[in-house]
Amino acid sequence: MRQITAHNMKRTPKRKSGFVSLEVILVLPILMILLLGLLEFSLLFSARGQVIDAARAGARVATLHGIDEYFIEDEVYKNLGPYLSEYAKVETEIGEYSGEEVHVTVRVPMGSATPDLLWPVGYSVRGQEIIGEVRMLKE
Repeated sequence: MRQITAHNMKRTPKRKSGFVSLEVILVLPILMILLLGLLEFSLLFSARGQVIDAARAGARVATLHGIDEYFIEDEVYKNLGPYLSEYAKVETEIGEYSGEEVHVTVRVPMGSATPDLLWPVGYSVRGQEIIGEVRMLKE
């Protein structure tokens, strides 16, 4: 039977730099994908809020008497800001009489809200839209 001595217990640490670099090589791409995904989705959620707020503002204007589509689109573009309003499409349905429904839809391509960071991993925002749709009753 082998006797445990102070000399046996005191071992010099082996070089583990190879394991550390291997761990970094394996973990870094996953971490980068998570960070890029977090950035892209936060930009999309922010743009979605702006699109919905712009559609609400357009619908509020559309409920007033004597308003045509030009004023509604102008209000939507003012609320969207310069980056999103450049590519936005506004669709309106205005009722003629009080109590009828007013329908405002704002469509913005996702590519105008985010730089499409996750396309290398198979998630692309090309061809997809952020849609804000609001219905109100005309006054």
